[in-house]
Amino acid sequence: MKGRLFLLGISVGAIVLLAVWANTNRRPPPLELGELAARLEPGEELSGGATTVPDPGRNAFGRSPMNMARARWPEFHAGKRIFDRDWTDVDGPVHVGPLFIAPSCMTCHVKDGRGQPPASPKETPVSLAFQLSGPEGHGVHPRYGAQLDVRHLDGKGEEGTVEVRYDEVPGRFSSGESYSLLRPRYTFAALSKGPLEDGVRFSPRVAPVNFGLGLLEAIPEAAILAQEDPEDRNQDGISGRANRVLSVEDGQTRLGRFGWKANQPTLRQQVAQALSADMGLTTSVFPRGQGQEAPGDDAVPEVTPEDLDKLVFYTRLVAAPKRRDWDAPTTLRGKAVFEAIGCASCHLATPFETEEVPGFPEVSGQKIYPYSDLLLHDMGEGLADGRPDGLASGTEWRTPPLWGIGLVKAVNGHTRFLHDGRARNVEEAVLWHGGEAAPAQERYTRLPLADRQALLTFLESL
Repeated sequence: MKGRLFLLGISVGAIVLLAVWANTNRRPPPLELGELAARLEPGEELSGGATTVPDPGRNAFGRSPMNMARARWPEFHAGKRIFDRDWTDVDGPVHVGPLFIAPSCMTCHVKDGRGQPPASPKETPVSLAFQLSGPEGHGVHPRYGAQLDVRHLDGKGEEGTVEVRYDEVPGRFSSGESYSLLRPRYTFAALSKGPLEDGVRFSPRVAPVNFGLGLLEAIPEAAILAQEDPEDRNQDGISGRANRVLSVEDGQTRLGRFGWKANQPTLRQQVAQALSADMGLTTSVFPRGQGQEAPGDDAVPEVTPEDLDKLVFYTRLVAAPKRRDWDAPTTLRGKAVFEAIGCASCHLATPFETEEVPGFPEVSGQKIYPYSDLLLHDMGEGLADGRPDGLASGTEWRTPPLWGIGLVKAVNGHTRFLHDGRARNVEEAVLWHGGEAAPAQERYTRLPLADRQALLTFLESL
């Protein structure tokens, strides 16, 4: 009986102390991790295995793989020419649109890198697209289709535009320093087909980087599914699950790998979907453009099968960049912090081994470090778009690979991150994490300044 009273006394005392602390401090106590030692894994600096390129400069994201035979260079560069092609300048009947978002792949993926949101509310979005659904997220919008087209081939007649503004969200670390985040607000303007109805869901999505995709496609499906834990059986708060989406070429439901919500199953379909949705170009995969009637049997795709193959070839082989300062003491401390606070539960620090890909020895049998499990995770209401996508709910997003994140500024001249580019730097991206990642985010805010800086140094090394 005394033991029970003693335990009860401690519990009540702890509650009282917590109430006093909450009223006076309102910040959680600092998190001291003590001595941590991250092991340096042999070859971990080679993010893409033998494909990895050592260029740390302006062209770091657009290089051919280091293990590609010289005889393959012409085919690679033929694909790059299609990637760079401005389809408004093409002679003859083949051109974008008439409704479109961008005239080339390179317009959004500048130097195969990341896009960013508009610099001002009145600037027309370029590499930030807005996907649309019908009321309550079902199907596509009955008048505007799957995506709002902000450009028209003749310079007028676009479907509308979107004004992007931000509200400041203040916060404070346990160590006392303050921070602020940007919460976006979107206003649809000059809509040509009337206002959007109540309940229409939209999803702002900035263009992601374009390298290493062939390696991600070469990860065995079983290796990705082995990371699933939808029921959270190990009770770690992380319940990643795979998206399952339609493969339009064979009609089968397959594992989703590409896109912000893993809504595309293959690289070929991802490329063809971008040509269709973003540029209004038909292919053998998607023979009908947005708002067009079904084509006849004799319809010729605007992007020929040969050009589509060249573009997919290029996209499959654009190489991942090598890490910098991966063995520096501060970087290794940051890696240990990254793992200790739970970031590696989704952004896996362990490598994948790619399988054999017929015709592509470059991406076959590689040990790669994308720092992603490629699964869907609930990221909380703060990052939610409310729009289902395949099996993905309105709060779920695919874990984005982190490789190359430290070179975005060198390549693209900015440091905007997350699916809508709201984060102005890597730290803000960390601080926006919620849902399953909320415990890791909370631990980050409790770290001393030196450990927060070490973790950011580690991320900048990727």
